[in-house]
Amino acid sequence: MNKTELIDEIAKAADISKASASRALEAVIDSITSTLKHDGSVTLAGFGTFAVTARAARTGRNPRTGEEIKISASKVPKFKPGKALKDALN
Repeated sequence: MNKTELIDEIAKAADISKASASRALEAVIDSITSTLKHDGSVTLAGFGTFAVTARAARTGRNPRTGEEIKISASKVPKFKPGKALKDALN
C-alpha cells in the first residue's frame, strides 16, 4: 500500500473527504517527525512505538572495489510494534 492508497482507506473508513484524510495523515507524519527530531518517542497504545536510536561509527567496504571506508555515526528511526499489532498478525 502506498500513501495515496492509505489516504483513500482513511477517507473511506472515517467517512471524510480525501483532502481531509490527506491533511490528517500529513499532520500525523509531521508530528511524529518533529518529535523524533527532538530525540523524543511516540507511543501509540496497541500499535507501537517510534523512537530514535544512535548508530555507532563503523568501518565498511565499498562492494565494487573492496576498499575500506569509514561510515560516520548517525541517528536512525526505529519502530517497535505493540502487542495488539503483533497479535493481529498472528
